[in-house]
Amino acid sequence: MNAADRAVLDDFHALSALGATEAGGVERQAATEADRQTREWLVDWLTTRGFTTTVDRIGNLFGLREWTPGAPFVLVGSHLDSQPRGGRYDGAYGVLAAAHAVQRVHERFASSGETPPFNAAVVNWFNEEGSRFKPSMMGSAVYTGKMPLEEALAVTDLDGVSVEEALARIGFLGEQDGPRAAFAAEIHIEQGRVLDKEGIQIGLVESNWAAHKYQISVVGAQSHTGSTVMADRQDALLGAARVIVAVRELVDRFPDTPLHTSAGQLFVHPNSPVVVAREAELHLDLRSESLEVLQEADAILNREFAAIEASTNVKIVKKSAHFWPVNPYQPEGVELAREAAEALGLSHRPMLTLAGHDSTNLKDIVPTVMLFVPSVEGISHNEHEFTHDEDICAGVNLLTEVVARLCRGDLRS
Repeated sequence: MNAADRAVLDDFHALSALGATEAGGVERQAATEADRQTREWLVDWLTTRGFTTTVDRIGNLFGLREWTPGAPFVLVGSHLDSQPRGGRYDGAYGVLAAAHAVQRVHERFASSGETPPFNAAVVNWFNEEGSRFKPSMMGSAVYTGKMPLEEALAVTDLDGVSVEEALARIGFLGEQDGPRAAFAAEIHIEQGRVLDKEGIQIGLVESNWAAHKYQISVVGAQSHTGSTVMADRQDALLGAARVIVAVRELVDRFPDTPLHTSAGQLFVHPNSPVVVAREAELHLDLRSESLEVLQEADAILNREFAAIEASTNVKIVKKSAHFWPVNPYQPEGVELAREAAEALGLSHRPMLTLAGHDSTNLKDIVPTVMLFVPSVEGISHNEHEFTHDEDICAGVNLLTEVVARLCRGDLRS
């Protein structure tokens, strides 16, 4: 192992110690104390090496390398926030890989005397996970104009703390806009088992799956668990339970096209052992590679809602929704990454991303490259998430080559 690879692994272990859990994962939800410590670690890493750091109004953290004053930037990065008791690779690997890649590119240009036409910026996007504040991918959504800044800052967590208040508390509420983008790149663990199963080093992401997420409220009537006649009950928890089953059974209706569904973050009111629930709130998540399948599944689910309302004497209310369609990455970016992988002798294959990433927002405003490295057994959002060291290092090597080519302007549509 060479010194550059060892430096990546040493930094990754240092980063993973921040917000570490006993089982080997991390807990660094957005704008918490652990997130603050991780951000400050990154700021120190960047400034020590001569980067200029800046934070925008939604808490996105940028480390700038400017070779051509006034030129736009290649934005390279991912996110440092995590799920509760999440894995240490998800997101954080992509930020650290970006930092090392941009630093290596800087050293390469300094050695050759080359002045590239585009600058580079390492990015830590705010609240990609969406666990403390909804929706997910918030920082990149604001940066790309998909979500108004004021709306994002006003979002509150379960304790009523707003995004604006939380960012101010940890010292990362900026007062300016982020740098202007020319291109973007992100590397991430796959969070699936395809690369691991097939023994392939790199996934070249061609498109994302469509996703439809929404919050629902099942509204019943509070009553006594002992004395209320069964036929008179309006049990919101019963209605929610039937919704959860209906969401899972949707998958069986589409045997020929993959559909992934889930229900989570369940809140029951008043949550007393001797009270029939008056309300249950939960979050639903439907995803598919086919927009048509997703739309049909959503229509079926709405019909199921009506049947559940009738059978349990409750009302189901959709409170909020978050949607993104099937949308390909620019083919020229996929080709640039393929050529770079070939030049480095890395095995690769085209892929889709089932999960959402900040790059799925960035690709809608600038040409964007998305890369995957393997996840052992596809485990993710779990403390046992793991990627082999050699795959970590191979990914950084490829990202370095991709960033160098983007900064040189090799990707021009």
